[in-house]
Amino acid sequence: MSGNYILLFPIVWPMLGGVMSFLAGRASKRLRDYIADVVALVELAAVCHLGYFLGDGQASFLRIDGFCVFGLSLKLDGFRFVYLVVIAFMWLVTTMFSREYLAHYRNRNRYHLFVLWTLGAIVGVFLSANLYTTFIFFEIMSLTSLVMVIQDETHAALSAAQTYLAITIIGGLVTLLGLFLLYIQTGTLDMALLPVATASILNRSKLYIAGILIFVGFGAKAAVFPLHIWLPTAHPVAPAPSSALLSGVLTKSGLFGILVLSTGIFLHNALWGLMLLALGVSTMVIGAVLALFSVDIKRTLACSSMSQIGFILTGISMQCFLGEDNALAVQGTMVYMVNHSLVKLVLFLAAGVIHMNTGKLNLNEIRGYGRGKPLLMYIFSMGALGLAGVPLWSGYVGKTLIHESIVEHIHQLHLPTHTHTGAISELLHSGLFTLQNEVVLFQAVEWIFLISGALTAAYMLKLFVALFLSKPAKPSRSKRAYVSTPNAILLTLTASILPLLGFFPHSLMTPIGALGAPFMNGHPPAHPVDYFAWSNLKGSVLTLVLGAAFYFSIVYARLMRRGPDGHRYYIAPWPKWLDLERTIYRPILTRLLPFLGAFFARSVDLLCDGLGSWSFSRGLPFLSALFARATSALCDGPISWLLARTSSRRSAPFPGNSNGVAVHAERDIPSFRTVLPSSLAYSLLAFALGLLFVLIYLLV
Repeated sequence: MSGNYILLFPIVWPMLGGVMSFLAGRASKRLRDYIADVVALVELAAVCHLGYFLGDGQASFLRIDGFCVFGLSLKLDGFRFVYLVVIAFMWLVTTMFSREYLAHYRNRNRYHLFVLWTLGAIVGVFLSANLYTTFIFFEIMSLTSLVMVIQDETHAALSAAQTYLAITIIGGLVTLLGLFLLYIQTGTLDMALLPVATASILNRSKLYIAGILIFVGFGAKAAVFPLHIWLPTAHPVAPAPSSALLSGVLTKSGLFGILVLSTGIFLHNALWGLMLLALGVSTMVIGAVLALFSVDIKRTLACSSMSQIGFILTGISMQCFLGEDNALAVQGTMVYMVNHSLVKLVLFLAAGVIHMNTGKLNLNEIRGYGRGKPLLMYIFSMGALGLAGVPLWSGYVGKTLIHESIVEHIHQLHLPTHTHTGAISELLHSGLFTLQNEVVLFQAVEWIFLISGALTAAYMLKLFVALFLSKPAKPSRSKRAYVSTPNAILLTLTASILPLLGFFPHSLMTPIGALGAPFMNGHPPAHPVDYFAWSNLKGSVLTLVLGAAFYFSIVYARLMRRGPDGHRYYIAPWPKWLDLERTIYRPILTRLLPFLGAFFARSVDLLCDGLGSWSFSRGLPFLSALFARATSALCDGPISWLLARTSSRRSAPFPGNSNGVAVHAERDIPSFRTVLPSSLAYSLLAFALGLLFVLIYLLV
């Protein structure tokens, strides 16, 4: 073991704290809650303390040799530090909020145990310095987080947990296979050595295969289309604090692995960037459409998370295309990840406040609940404005940077042909695109990016109107506070971070983006970004105008119907063809795979029966006779002679022999040729001995 042992503390401490909280809960519920709060608070303090070790190579690294053969490697850098602070902060807020939210829940001891274990595991993921360490903590996190989905133990929760577990296990096994293939080709899984190790590989087809296999597991956790199926089902059934963590943090663990692949193994690789771009655009659009159609507030936010992951994937793909000019894409990816985590923390906890008081999630049942509740309106509005990318809020900064990276690449394509290098040249030489086709492609990507942002604004406007402007479904007569004072203060402070980051982007957001640059092999920007110049503002303005148009033309006109009581109700035209779990995945697992397995088993059974029947009726006796004839050629003659010599003195003379010499007829002498092969036991014995000798030869 070498390096800084303090890096182990934020991993081990929450796991020990989970056990302490669980044991304390058996004696006192209040003590359990206090211990959970203290564990989360100490975790945040410990993570902040790690900032003192940034820049010191010896103090920011830890290696434990011999653990599970390959050992464990931990590392601290700017990217990891920023996200560890975000993770610890989110865990502290959700843990404190859970005291009130889970007041009437069962199995709270179990909940705190596994939530804190998940905290330790995900910290291990982000601190990992090689992909083997990442995989170990990634799998621990996947299994411990299952309890967060299954907490209510309802039929819907059990079904969602089943889907989540299936995706987790299958994705993990595929990723492990990819890691084996990668290690065979490179001889290392160390993130710092992978760029050099992969650069020398000439035949990159096997490298692409390994990368795609690894991507499957990480992409499933990140909810990338078409591996997103667990997200829309898990979020509505999980407690609101768990949903905030699943959306804001656990999906980022998948993005962490994708970033390692994209900025390490496939750095500035146009073909890999093209795959990420296709997946990012698909995830971005489909997630936004599903969110727009949903009438469940938590399902809407879940599909929104899927869409936002698409925005981030688009930013990662632009890093591949821009090459050494990737500063905007790198900073945009980093800032967008942080913004999405904080936004989903605010929105899911606001949804938790509503569910805590109403027990409902359907917009038709909770519409108008926020009327007369200015504090709840403020909290939700901060998250909605941050997600929609409104100027002066945090989401605007990330969207602007990613949008400008797309515009920058289009500008590169318009430069003279002889200046094209790197990813542009690689894509053109591949024969997949001409220069003109590539220009059209990225112009289309830009418009899809803006339209997806408009859809984001549309479904957030839908939620805001339903909760705060619509007439209540039933008037509330409760006079008690809908949220406790400590949680009200906590949520207000958390929501206020979003406009603070947006008001001062150069002072807060730009340094955050710069801290993530070394991890993503980003280059320094050529010039500072003027976030509030009209060239950048016009994209946001266009998005918001289109969002309002989508709301009135789609939501208000098509997705609402007037009921018998005269009120307008939301309808849910959920596209069945987009429910991939029930249309594709479950039929494959429950019908196609069992059919193929049974067909294969029957084929093998028939083949074995045929061969077995032939072997015992014809094959084995024939082989045994052949073996016996071969051995008798050496042994039968001397044995027959010996038998004849020993029996001639005891036998009567054979009639008709003039010499009186006792001679037996050949047919009267028991021969190996006729006696031994007639025994099936002998044949099986000979086969067993032969098989034994072969095994001994192979082993020894």
